[in-house]
Amino acid sequence: MLSCLGSGGSGGGHGNERQAQAQRRRDRRRGRHDHRDERYRSDIHAEAVQQALAQHSKRNRVPVMPMPSKRQSLVLNNPVMDTPTELARLRHFHSQKAMRCVAQNRLSLQTPVQSGDSPVPSGDSDTSSDDESIHSGRLSTSSPEHPSRQPSGLTKNSAGGSRSSVSSQSTTASGAQGAPGGIYSIADVLQDSSGIFSIADVLQGYQEVPSSSQKTTQQLPPDVTSPSVASQTFRMDRTIDRRHRPQPKPQQPEDENVPVHGKVSAKIQQLLNTLKRPKRKPLREFFVDEEEELEAIAKEVDPNAPKAEGPVISPAVGESLAIPSGLPRNLEAAVQRYGSASYKATVITALDATGKHSITLTYGKLLSRMQKIAFSLLNKVGQKEPAIRPGDRVALVYPNSDPISFMCAFYGCLYAGVVPVPIEVPLTRKDAGSQQIGFLLGSCGVSVALTSEACLKGLPKGPSGEVAQFKGWPRLTWFVTEHLSKPAKDWMPPPRLSDEQTAYIEYTTAKDGSVMGVTVNRGAMLCHCRTLTAACNYTEGEIIVNVLDFKRDVGLWHSILTSVFNGMHVVFVPYSLMKVNPTSWLHMVTRFKATCATVKSRDMHWALVAQKDQKDINLSSLRMLLVADGANPWSLSSCDAFLNVFQNKGLKPEAICPTASSAEALTVAVRRPGRTGGQGTGRGVLSMSGLSYGVVRVDTEDKLTSLILQDVGTVMPGAVAVIVKVDNAPGLCKTDEVGEICVASGAIGAGYFGLQGLSNNTFKIQPLASDGKPMAEQTFVRTGLLGFLGPGGMIFVVGKVDGLMNISGRRHNTDDIIATVLAVEPMKFIYRGRIAVFSIKVLRDERIVIIAEQRPDSSEEDSFQWMSRVLQAIDSIHQVGVYCLLLVPANSLPKTPLGGIHLWETKQRFMEGSLHPCNVLMCPHTCVTNLPKPRQKHPVGPSSVMVGNLVQGRRIAGAQGRDIGTLDGDDEQYRKHQFLSEILQWRAATTPEEVLFSQLNAKTTAYRVRSGSISRLLRTGSGGGGAGAVSCMQLHKRAERIGCLLLEKGKINTGDHVALIFTPGIDLIAAVYGCFYVGAVPVPVRPPHHQNIATTLPTVKMIVDVSKSVAVLTMGTMLKLLKSKEAASAIDVKTWPVLLDCDDTPRKKLSSIYRAPTPEMLAYLDFSVSTTGMLAGIKMSHSAASNLSRSLKLQAELYPSRTIALCLDPFCGLGFVLWCLVGVYAGHHTILIPPADVEANPSLWLMAVSQNKVRDVFCSYGVIEISTKGLGGSTGTLRAKGVNLSGVRTCVVVAEERPRINLCNSFSKLFKDVGLSPRAVSTTFGCRVNVAVCCQGTSGPDPTSVFVDMRALRNDRVTLVEKGSPHSLCLMESGKILPGVKVVIANPETKGQCGDSHLGEIWVSSPHSASGYFTIYGDESLQNDHFSASLTTGDTTQVYSRTGYLGFLRQTDLTNHAGEYHDALYIVGSLDETLMLRGMRYHPIDIENSVLRCHKNICECAVFTWTNLLVVVVELEGPENEALDLIPLVTNVVLEEHYLIVGVVVVVDPGVIPINSRGEKQRMHLRDGFLADQLDPIYVAYNM
Repeated sequence: MLSCLGSGGSGGGHGNERQAQAQRRRDRRRGRHDHRDERYRSDIHAEAVQQALAQHSKRNRVPVMPMPSKRQSLVLNNPVMDTPTELARLRHFHSQKAMRCVAQNRLSLQTPVQSGDSPVPSGDSDTSSDDESIHSGRLSTSSPEHPSRQPSGLTKNSAGGSRSSVSSQSTTASGAQGAPGGIYSIADVLQDSSGIFSIADVLQGYQEVPSSSQKTTQQLPPDVTSPSVASQTFRMDRTIDRRHRPQPKPQQPEDENVPVHGKVSAKIQQLLNTLKRPKRKPLREFFVDEEEELEAIAKEVDPNAPKAEGPVISPAVGESLAIPSGLPRNLEAAVQRYGSASYKATVITALDATGKHSITLTYGKLLSRMQKIAFSLLNKVGQKEPAIRPGDRVALVYPNSDPISFMCAFYGCLYAGVVPVPIEVPLTRKDAGSQQIGFLLGSCGVSVALTSEACLKGLPKGPSGEVAQFKGWPRLTWFVTEHLSKPAKDWMPPPRLSDEQTAYIEYTTAKDGSVMGVTVNRGAMLCHCRTLTAACNYTEGEIIVNVLDFKRDVGLWHSILTSVFNGMHVVFVPYSLMKVNPTSWLHMVTRFKATCATVKSRDMHWALVAQKDQKDINLSSLRMLLVADGANPWSLSSCDAFLNVFQNKGLKPEAICPTASSAEALTVAVRRPGRTGGQGTGRGVLSMSGLSYGVVRVDTEDKLTSLILQDVGTVMPGAVAVIVKVDNAPGLCKTDEVGEICVASGAIGAGYFGLQGLSNNTFKIQPLASDGKPMAEQTFVRTGLLGFLGPGGMIFVVGKVDGLMNISGRRHNTDDIIATVLAVEPMKFIYRGRIAVFSIKVLRDERIVIIAEQRPDSSEEDSFQWMSRVLQAIDSIHQVGVYCLLLVPANSLPKTPLGGIHLWETKQRFMEGSLHPCNVLMCPHTCVTNLPKPRQKHPVGPSSVMVGNLVQGRRIAGAQGRDIGTLDGDDEQYRKHQFLSEILQWRAATTPEEVLFSQLNAKTTAYRVRSGSISRLLRTGSGGGGAGAVSCMQLHKRAERIGCLLLEKGKINTGDHVALIFTPGIDLIAAVYGCFYVGAVPVPVRPPHHQNIATTLPTVKMIVDVSKSVAVLTMGTMLKLLKSKEAASAIDVKTWPVLLDCDDTPRKKLSSIYRAPTPEMLAYLDFSVSTTGMLAGIKMSHSAASNLSRSLKLQAELYPSRTIALCLDPFCGLGFVLWCLVGVYAGHHTILIPPADVEANPSLWLMAVSQNKVRDVFCSYGVIEISTKGLGGSTGTLRAKGVNLSGVRTCVVVAEERPRINLCNSFSKLFKDVGLSPRAVSTTFGCRVNVAVCCQGTSGPDPTSVFVDMRALRNDRVTLVEKGSPHSLCLMESGKILPGVKVVIANPETKGQCGDSHLGEIWVSSPHSASGYFTIYGDESLQNDHFSASLTTGDTTQVYSRTGYLGFLRQTDLTNHAGEYHDALYIVGSLDETLMLRGMRYHPIDIENSVLRCHKNICECAVFTWTNLLVVVVELEGPENEALDLIPLVTNVVLEEHYLIVGVVVVVDPGVIPINSRGEKQRMHLRDGFLADQLDPIYVAYNM
């Protein structure tokens, strides 16, 4: 696929056809010079990969993986998609994608496909075979040119899509059979050989979508959860452009027959079929809590894995170091010798970017400039600051195109006794890895940087013209080493330093991205030069051509140090020239008749590609071609291919000399030049599977998983090498075991500068023998290279420790993975050499991540097919799954100064979510095999549980509020008047002028409602949305007039239901009592949104119909809205019952006011929808309404002299009770503040509370969130306006959910500056069966908080932990139990009473519980189960109402009003909302909180399940091109914190997730919208 390569170094065995194909590919790539890294070339490996992919075509067709769904705007704005042709192709592709997905998926599921039926796309001859393997490998969708055939049994619906008849029964499928040996390929993983799931099976009985002329047989509940003004406006800052998006209608649960959009269901079907395959190993049988045990599961090794069987190795000892006579005594002496005796001899010839070699440096000039720099360093630098002294460190900052200045500065430092620290030139202030370089300079105490004049001009400058301060760098003095004056005649260099003193510091980068400085002392530097001289047979006057970086590693050691030590001539070819003319170094060898050259395997490959420039090349003078990256196993291909082509140009086989090196051990080994025969070179064909287990196993070349290695020579002269184990103690390996190479020599580094502990672990290890004792007293240094010793002392390297990925007990090397990726024909889709492979720790095991740069001309579908083939290839070759595969736009990965990929910076950006990929493919189902399973549930009866709790001394979980029968003395009137209507009449007669209600709006200047302005408020009236006030007499008269309206125009009879459609205001209160006065049953209904009538009006109409209302009572403005043209297009006006306008009431008095014969008669209906999408109307009797009002009056100490403020919606639940009932019952003054007006003026309610000195406030979470977001930074302005909340005693958040403790704490902390007490904020708890169970009240202990273990909650247990413990969850008490309420905790399955601090369902017994459901969608048999439940243990005669919420009771150390220990009730979550996944119970809010923390651009999140897949919907607050950044982070955090694999990740715009008036997420409403494809998502990712 790349270039001709013979197995084992022989050439010409591939045939003319293969050479012709390779030639065509090279011709297409000619002129393209962006291939920066070609280390991983192997046609043998490419053939193995293609064979592995071809094997998939021999298997039966399996379902294809679903392609991600991407919004068109995201595709159009993608920098990868920038050509008109591609855009046209994408438009065509997206228009047909849904049809092709459904058709092909059905075909693959229902129609057997013969081997010859696989479509073959048109294309070039060199790619058709690969494309054919793609299609026959079942990992791509049909192309538009070759659509899948329509299978029989599919019928066309009216919309033109294909539908099939469905069944409500689900079929089961058994797992697929894997490959022999327990190893599964991708096709094995995806294949299901025994059963087939159809879409009907998955979606459980969906009906066919009716045409526009048809109607569904079952009426679906309309949207009853559409956001009100309150729930929409406070999100306006991030939803302005999507505020009026039509909301999807809620549908039935999964087991109902509901039509679903075909595209989404088809993709879910595809995903489910890809997941029907066995795991690589079975899951554990028991739930594991401890992280150590989870990690042990991840690191389990296959018991059948191969093990090392040979004897313990013996050290490999190099030949004795024979120092040739006549060599200088040190490097400074070498410069002086050659600079004096051969001063005209050239030491450097530097080529410029055009290839000219006019720049030279002689040894005489080197000596002169060395002395000038040394003199200036010690005498002229630092005149304003402390001078540089011998032993100080200075930075050498020179570009790669200026070796002359660098060499002069380096030797000038050595001559002055100063320690040079060569670093790369910082091009920008945000260079990748620049900050770590700065840390190194700071730790070394560097204050001076040497550079050239040209380099200084190119550095970034600040406003004042000085060099900019780079992030993390110390403040440096920049010193130019050119045009210096001669040293003084009497100046003498400092005395020569000892051999133990540091000569230079070479930086190296660790796996975690940290930069460390390896110190090399003068003795080691000199010994290294002598060793290289002996091993490479260097002689004076030789010419060496260098292509490598001369500032570090092999380039520094050979071209800067050893060359001068031997008086050699070095020709430097800069990297910039290599990109323009890859054969320039070959021409330099030919021109200068060089005997040596130092290159990398990529340089040899580039020379092979540029065939037109290979004329007039003669390599016969070359005796040593030093391959610097010869330790890379994949360099063998480049070496063999280069020899195959250039052997007829004079290149001798024995001249190719691979070497192994590391910054810590310097040169580890090198193949000696000129050696031939069996002792010269060595090769081995090894099993990659065996290498992954750390053992050496010989294989054959025809195996797909074989790896051919070449040796890197023998140990350096005077050195000793051993192989030690990588993990744990450094014990000696066996002869057939792979380990880390360690070296003992005089030519090694001394340690990491300033890191003594780390240096001891690397530079001073003692290998241990089999008995655990040190092998010898000699210390060794770790090289960071993995390998083994071959015959004759030859060293074989298989990889690097930094590139090692330990996955499920096996070792995989990043270089091997890259080689496999490149073998899957990448040239059409990605850039070669622009691939990053690393591992991340997820769920206590490492996971492979592959990131590549995508070509601009690569289409969406082609890229996805290529990604799918990469997964297949890696699975087949390496038997490991890829966790994440990303494609990013071209030139977007962070680069090193030499143009390579900065791996650590890439990993950091991936973890931060800032790579902005254009394609993502997550495969957690394939990789994650260490998921825990829940503990086995043993059937234990409720009686046994009760006895066990008693034996253990645990208290049975039960608590109750104070006795509601203990009434105050003035409550005689309440005994006399049992109905709220009678109480209002009594108050109108006794205190007619007492103000009951005052209403404020957004335009109102906060009133002192009990000041002189109250009379003005009373005169203004109280329109539905206006400001006003009403006294007892005014409310009574208004109620009478409404009663007359109902009797005269509405013809209402006693017991009739009347729907009340009002905006929050006093009119609603008057309408309620008007219904009471005539015996009608009020049904409060949330009004339709005036800006979204088409979606919200059907909800109103549905509640009117379901409640069997005979009339609709509303205000004039709302009546006009209901009769408008826009409303008529949604609901026919004629279908409404009688519409009554409360503004048109007769001015009459009722002849008689209705009094119910018994308090148990129905008073009003309360309709609400749960977050699970269930609409329920509860019946509240007159007795329940009075008892609830009395209970709240006692708990909150509400009396006529009190003033409270309400800022919540009054349409259902406790909000309706507080707004309409309690004020009349208790007689206190209520300030009404509609939430919609708070959104327009967020400070309205705070100013009203402050100016009226309100002590008790009731609000919703929506209001709290508005204040936190809108006024959080304005507390100073509020304080300046006189806002003072110090008088607030209780700020109660009305809710039917777990307390949002983070939001409450944020609100308390933000407004403590205006006097709000942190003890004031609390919450209530209510539900459908009982709208008020808990309320904090004014007396009693403060709300308590506990921390529980989330892992225990998943298994229905409560485990209290300390604050800050791992997996801890903070729960806040939901207020105090109301008077008259009794609470028990019961097992929802056995109905047995639980013990204290045990999780169970909350059951209540109360006189104000609802009488039952009036109607409920889904199941009416729940009436008795919800409202007439009895315990099976304990008091079995008591009747309870089941709340449907999980929680627990805990007795605290605090005391209540009676002096008894206080029982705290903690709400965990709704039982109906919980997600049962893998046998464990999850609460959506816990998963959502984790997702919200994972990325700063996630502003909201919701989760739900569908067909056992976890779907996560996130709202993106940022550009669309950052949507794909969220996919890996969401998957990671859910895995880490909840042990769940996310099936689908949906990225949407802000404001898409529906939220009701209480601030609760409508998750099932969102689910139905997703399945109906109504969310308009930015991106939908289907995780494998």
